[in-house]
Amino acid sequence: MSRKPVVLITGASGEIGHGLIEALSKTPDRPVITLDLAPLDPGLAGRVRQHYVGSILDPQLLDRILAEYEINLIFHLAAVLSTRGEFAPMTAHKVNVEGTLQMLEFAQKEGESHGQPVVFVYPSSIAAYGLPNLNVKQQAGKVREEQFNTPTTMYGCNKLYGELLGSYYAGHYKQLSIHQVRGKVDFRGLRFPGLISAITAPSGGTSDYAPEMIHAAAQGKPYACFVRPDTRIPFMAMPDAVDSLLRLAECPHERLTRTVYNLGAFSPSAQEIHDEVASAFPDATISFQVDERRQGIVDTWPADVEDSSARRDWGHSPRFGFREAFREYLIPTIRERYAALKS
Repeated sequence: MSRKPVVLITGASGEIGHGLIEALSKTPDRPVITLDLAPLDPGLAGRVRQHYVGSILDPQLLDRILAEYEINLIFHLAAVLSTRGEFAPMTAHKVNVEGTLQMLEFAQKEGESHGQPVVFVYPSSIAAYGLPNLNVKQQAGKVREEQFNTPTTMYGCNKLYGELLGSYYAGHYKQLSIHQVRGKVDFRGLRFPGLISAITAPSGGTSDYAPEMIHAAAQGKPYACFVRPDTRIPFMAMPDAVDSLLRLAECPHERLTRTVYNLGAFSPSAQEIHDEVASAFPDATISFQVDERRQGIVDTWPADVEDSSARRDWGHSPRFGFREAFREYLIPTIRERYAALKS
């Protein structure tokens, strides 16, 4: 019996996974299987062909999936995020590096098995950057992909190395082998800015002060923002992040000029976010209580990124700017979510 061609999403129960499953489920000819340490939410479980509860570090589980399905597209979302990574750097390295290596090797085997390259979409992060100080950050303007690749967090180091591993598998895998085995992994990376979702709660990223502020205000809870009011990094609304993953995955390989792309959308200060949230929730109690350690991390990330390659090569075009993201998507949806929970 032949294997069934499917899309695989790792880390599917996270913020990005929710949106990606919903988007892909609208195309019934592209069945989806998922892999995560946790079960899928009941509302999502019915939208996938099969969900595997397990680890990307489990070779026996990966061999089982390899035997049961023909996978031609992988969205590798599984990761330990920046804040948690600083508390458990060895765990972060194991998941973010060894897990990515396992999945790239898995994709290589899949490509060799069915004779076609497997598209491997890898969400990286602005954490891959490491600007040395605030003066440099302010003068740098929009940072290009090849600049300041000196991250200061375990997560950032992991993500940057994952990008390099993907480039290796895509273009140089076993380059001294007598038999040609390169070209079986079509690696495509995106450096996401801070992502803000109205559907899922923040889950431990160092950029989560923006979504935390909105979610707390909508619940009537006080919130102490852990960065300075003048802090500025790029952000993106979750629907645009999901759209960018799908656009990049579907782009013909010959149109791509890079293996890793910057993505931008809007770049507000923490004070501007505060003002927008306070305008929508006049009774919100939002203060600034700077956590110098987390502030130090955010200060190494660019205030904005140069994303012209993504816009030119595969049509990156975020629908939501700052005002639209907050007023048309985030605030109305989050307000409705918590109102429904109270009723």
